[in-house]
Amino acid sequence: MQLSELQQEVHRYISQFKEGYFQPMTLVVRLAEELGELAREINHHYGEKPKKPDEPEGDIALEMGDLLFVLACLANRLEIDLGEAFSATMHKFRTRDRDRWTRRDRQEEDGQGGRADG
Repeated sequence: MQLSELQQEVHRYISQFKEGYFQPMTLVVRLAEELGELAREINHHYGEKPKKPDEPEGDIALEMGDLLFVLACLANRLEIDLGEAFSATMHKFRTRDRDRWTRRDRQEEDGQGGRADG
């Protein structure tokens, strides 16, 4: 799914309700809330804090989806095209950080996945 399609689908969903989009500050708080839920699941799966015995198993992918939904709501509310924003960000990384990381040679790139994150 393209980012523009994602934003359109979120808009169709939100548009069916009289309340519409929340205010930007509320959406930012919701982003923080969803990020916290994702962080909690990552911590339980990969960190040092195991879940309590009676705590249900969470789904990292679902938490990422929740975060993406709220981000799309915020972008729509602010009339920001996420595709354009992402393209600008990738341009920034490709130029500003061009020589920041040690590049793999072509054989390594073809055989193994790895990345340097911002």
